[in-house]
Amino acid sequence: MKPLSRPWLLPIVPMLVISTGCGHPVQRSLEGRWLGEAVENFQDSQLAAATGWARGLSFEFAGSSATIAVPAEEARTGRYQVGSVHESDVRLNFTSKDGKTSTALFKLDNDHSIRWMLGQGRAVVLRRDR
Repeated sequence: MKPLSRPWLLPIVPMLVISTGCGHPVQRSLEGRWLGEAVENFQDSQLAAATGWARGLSFEFAGSSATIAVPAEEARTGRYQVGSVHESDVRLNFTSKDGKTSTALFKLDNDHSIRWMLGQGRAVVLRRDR
């Protein structure tokens, strides 16, 4: 067997595998912090309160970890994975530190905007934090 002619590559190979081989492509597009900006399809009587609540909301995705901050509640951190993808619709499966699971549906609009679909046509519009 021929000895390695470039032994300096050995420490780099594991780092390349770790940095490029992990996660679903959707996870990579979600990376970072997303801030609530607006709401869609709420009744006029609920619009001001819902918008205020949405503007205090944030999601932060880092690898397979997610932190969700909801107004008037303590931020929650847990694991998440991509459950399904259909065009711009993405279903995420969340698992909290105590093992409880939940799902959420998002629409990926572009690199700077996503919508958290709440059901009954309602959504929270989130924008990527710079």
